[in-house]
Amino acid sequence: TECEKEPGSLLWIFVMVGNIVRGMGETPIMPLGISYLEDFAKAENSPFYLACLHTATVIGPFLGLLLASFCAELFVDVGSVGPDEITITATDARWVGAWWLGILICALLNLLVGIPFWFLPKSLVKEGETNDHEETSAKSVVPLQENDKNEAKQTMYDFIPFLKALFHNPVYMLFICITVLQFSAFDGMISFMPKYLEQQFGKSSSDAIFLIGVYNLPVLCVGYFSGGLFMKKFKINIYQAANIAFWVSLLEYLLYFAAYWTVCDTSPVAGLTVSYE
Repeated sequence: TECEKEPGSLLWIFVMVGNIVRGMGETPIMPLGISYLEDFAKAENSPFYLACLHTATVIGPFLGLLLASFCAELFVDVGSVGPDEITITATDARWVGAWWLGILICALLNLLVGIPFWFLPKSLVKEGETNDHEETSAKSVVPLQENDKNEAKQTMYDFIPFLKALFHNPVYMLFICITVLQFSAFDGMISFMPKYLEQQFGKSSSDAIFLIGVYNLPVLCVGYFSGGLFMKKFKINIYQAANIAFWVSLLEYLLYFAAYWTVCDTSPVAGLTVSYE
């Protein structure tokens, strides 16, 4: 009884705080990046640039899953425990991969990638225009700074009414609901599909994560990129894009619905599906 300890640790708080800080740093990239493109790109080129941006957001998780697959093959105490001392394999249910190693590598990469953002100019010349107005804009730096301060104050006062107006906009709220449903389905697949592959097909954690990345994310990249090229080539307007999105989403849900008829035999689990005898 002297050796018994109640399991518990507060180290998870550090992981939670780290994810909160990471989210605070990553969240502005998408809205500000999209605004950056919309302000300084031609209208016919904007869909293609947005497709490239969304493609990059899918390539990142794909590379992250490959990194997670590699880290899952390493024991959690890698570096402090020798390979000869490990008596279990990666397919054992007691195996815990080096999950913390991926966090450290990604944190370092985020720091290095964030450095070039400090050198981005505050304003760019709109695509297709000349920079003849730079001299005029240089003379009006002080008035512009004063206007920016006034606009910042006005924005703070108008934020709540503007937010209420957005919540009463049916198109915006419908888009939010659709986005929530799509990400819920995607996150559910990412969270539970690796465990399903482990239990149903006897795959290790690293193999399951690798398969999820290879089978799902590359086709998303192709879809984003081809969609952007399609809108750029045929100059699709907002109404046409909404119609295309509706019919493609409907086809997607019908294909997913067909997965109900794709079933596998239940794996024998002692005490659950078969008796212990």
